[in-house]
Amino acid sequence: MNTTPLLPNFLAGRWQDGAGHSSTLHDPVLGTPLVRVSSAGLDLAEGFVFAREQGGAALRALTYRQRAALLGEIVKVLQANRDAYYDIATANCGTTTKDSAVDIDGGIFTLGYYAKQGEALGDAKLLLDGERIRMAKDPVFQTQHILSPTRGVALFINAFNFPSWGLWEKAAPALLSGVPVIVKPATATAWLTQRMVKDVVDAGVLPTGALSVVCGSSAGLMDQLQPFDVVSFTGSAATARIIRSHPAVAAASVRCNIEADSLNSALLDPSATEGSEAFNLLVNEVVREMTVKSGQKCTAIRRIFVPLELFDETAQAISAKLAKVTVGNPRSEGVRMGSLVSMEQKHSVLHGITELLHEAEMLFDGSEVALIDADPATSACVAPTLLGHRDPGQATTLHEVEVFGPVATLMAYEDEDEAWELIRRGDGSLVASVYSEDPAFIARAAAELGSCHGRVHAISPDVAAVQSSHGNVMPMSLHGGPGRAGGGEELGGLRALGFYHRRSAVQGSTAALDVLAATATPLKY
Repeated sequence: MNTTPLLPNFLAGRWQDGAGHSSTLHDPVLGTPLVRVSSAGLDLAEGFVFAREQGGAALRALTYRQRAALLGEIVKVLQANRDAYYDIATANCGTTTKDSAVDIDGGIFTLGYYAKQGEALGDAKLLLDGERIRMAKDPVFQTQHILSPTRGVALFINAFNFPSWGLWEKAAPALLSGVPVIVKPATATAWLTQRMVKDVVDAGVLPTGALSVVCGSSAGLMDQLQPFDVVSFTGSAATARIIRSHPAVAAASVRCNIEADSLNSALLDPSATEGSEAFNLLVNEVVREMTVKSGQKCTAIRRIFVPLELFDETAQAISAKLAKVTVGNPRSEGVRMGSLVSMEQKHSVLHGITELLHEAEMLFDGSEVALIDADPATSACVAPTLLGHRDPGQATTLHEVEVFGPVATLMAYEDEDEAWELIRRGDGSLVASVYSEDPAFIARAAAELGSCHGRVHAISPDVAAVQSSHGNVMPMSLHGGPGRAGGGEELGGLRALGFYHRRSAVQGSTAALDVLAATATPLKY
């Protein structure tokens, strides 16, 4: 008999155990079993109907201000249980305390941000989108665009790297909009998501049916979607293609948001010199992005572009800092970087490094780093690895394959035009960061790279002490990217509410539009 605890699912307003086959979650450092998850045997249709009819109706009966207050109450519940979340993250995700904070406190901060934004929307149930527009010669007949909460469910199919933030960065604008949430966390790290949902449900903060969690297989979830539902996915491009081709999306036009692979770039100004402020800022940021959460961030730096004459100096500077990074059991004192989330992910990263080495040279070999209190044979620890290519215009794989771990490739360029061209070969990314002391160069980079990135993050000496970092996704800025990054958009302040609302034009008399406006508030970004 398997004595590993089985985590229940919360669906149709009640806690339910999955039946039959279950998946076991393991400690990625020690290899010990932690908990099991299963969604087998759940009546998914019942759960989706319950969320739409019970949770959705209850949320829409509230104003934006009232729903914002609910987000504030969720923040209080999560803050009260932070210690337990950190313990789960260490055990199930292999993260250090500092890296756990990126996920846990990042999620709580995002909830708090949307609670404040929602408070400012006041006691309205509709949003006004823009000004009225005259429809005829006589101004009595006009059109007013409005945004109404969609009368469906928001299904979130999330990735393994951010079990907390990945839930709350989506759920905060959804719940504020009045749309119930069903979250399916990635199996490998589902424990933290499930525990957070459980704490919120047990506290009775939200109307029943407003927040549900299904752990285990995602089989059948997409089949439950109807035209007014929405689905948001974070994960691989291969799975994204399956979601986009599902009849719910392809035939029923279910609104779909995708965040997929991304070969994010860091660019050093061609006028920079070794040891200059811009040079040092790039080196520090690259090392941080390679090591935070063991490089398991969709926004992490994967390609580093520097002037050809600084290639060797940059490689030496980054390698010197990577050599000081201690890797191993996050419970051990002095360990700066923990493990990947699973042995499966470790094998994927090691395979990816081998694939990139067909084109790149090894600049810093993580396989030679000794682990602290972790067995290399059984733990999912992988030390930072820096690769390089002096003529990346001749490479192909380096611009196509993302290794989702502590791996980055240093690349040389000869002039600005070549730099833009090389960066664009990523075919669309979440973020590019620019390191320069020249505002004019930063402006040119933003103009050149904005069309192929969701975010351009400029780090100059005057903002070095306050900048939020290349890979840190802030709720007031857009998160998403074109092309291979998925083509989606999340966050961006109140812009995020658009995904959960339906825009319509109301054409009528000034008197009728005045009455409508009394129940609505203008949406101002």
